[in-house]
Amino acid sequence: MSEIAPAPATPAPVITARDLRVGYDGREVLHGLNFEVRHGETVVVIGGSGSGKSTLLRTLVGLQKPSSGEVRIKGVDIAKASDREMDDIRKKIGLAFQGGALIGSLPVGENIALPLLEHTTLEPTTIEVMVRIKLEQVGLSGFENYSPAQLSGGMRKRAAFARAMAMDPEILFFDEPSAGLDPITAAGIDDLILDLKKAYSMSMVVVTHELASAFLIADRIILLDRGDIVAMGPAQEVRESRHPRVRQFLDRVADSTQDDNVDHLRMYTEGIK
Repeated sequence: MSEIAPAPATPAPVITARDLRVGYDGREVLHGLNFEVRHGETVVVIGGSGSGKSTLLRTLVGLQKPSSGEVRIKGVDIAKASDREMDDIRKKIGLAFQGGALIGSLPVGENIALPLLEHTTLEPTTIEVMVRIKLEQVGLSGFENYSPAQLSGGMRKRAAFARAMAMDPEILFFDEPSAGLDPITAAGIDDLILDLKKAYSMSMVVVTHELASAFLIADRIILLDRGDIVAMGPAQEVRESRHPRVRQFLDRVADSTQDDNVDHLRMYTEGIK
């Protein structure tokens, strides 16, 4: 009798958040979040202003310490990691900031080269070749000598993507990749994210308020509301949710409890000063 082969082991999640709580000056912004990001999937975090999206992103990349609970990246609790462990983690992640955060005094090519200069001992000629490859991947071939000020908003976003990818990370974080762009340019950014997903087996976490973009690029969606997860699952499942707060957000219904929203937003913004 032939033996039944064991089922293949499920890969460990690349990011795990357990009872994640984050606050500022004693005011809690995230209230015990629990979720995972799996290898090769795109998780999109959506929610209204003051919902905690930016705080969550800052915590996931190690810029904000949890009040309690934990965030693990590749099994490492980043709040308790040693300096050497955090250096290793930083080499595995890339972050594209909302405004691009390119250094204005440096040409685009040197901006993209910075992570390679900081974290590798590669020869300058090798770094130059890698910079050109990354620019080609984001549709900016030939722009390495341009200054960030010479680029359009969409081009600066693409350059930020190239810098985030410089180290060939396992995890990419995007902060509002379509913010401030016209619909056609924003659609191009969505297509670029989808192309990167097809070309590389990397995990992505995208924070956005653009619903059309979210449902296009997401494998799973997390909807935050006032620091709590009110919906989490495949994009279509979230789209069909009947939860009142989910429907209010997706259907763009004005909030009758405006004072509560203002108070929560004030708490959030005052806490990060």
